[in-house]
Amino acid sequence: MTYRSQRRDRGQAAIEYLGFLPVLLVVAMAGIQLGIIAYTAQQAGTAARAGARSASLDGPVQQTCQNAVSSWLADGTGCATADLGEEVRVTATVDIPSIVPGWDFGPATKTATMPSDD
Repeated sequence: MTYRSQRRDRGQAAIEYLGFLPVLLVVAMAGIQLGIIAYTAQQAGTAARAGARSASLDGPVQQTCQNAVSSWLADGTGCATADLGEEVRVTATVDIPSIVPGWDFGPATKTATMPSDD
């Protein structure tokens, strides 16, 4: 190989890397988004259990649900209570945040049932 052909190939690896960089970024963002989805589902379960515990003791359900989740998820958290006689059921709904504008994953919903204090 001559010096002249080596000189022409010097930037080829950098150009190939720049072409592959968008693929790496999309894969990384998808991995982060999957982690956020799993974390939000876990937080919805925590909110449902805390809300059901509060409802079984005749406490404030909505405030307890919001206090049970991370502060950056609290604004998108809501809880619905159903009195089942000897039990109380709370369904927590937490909005799943998106790191990519335009992607909407909807809410994570979890339900918890506890015996009523009555």
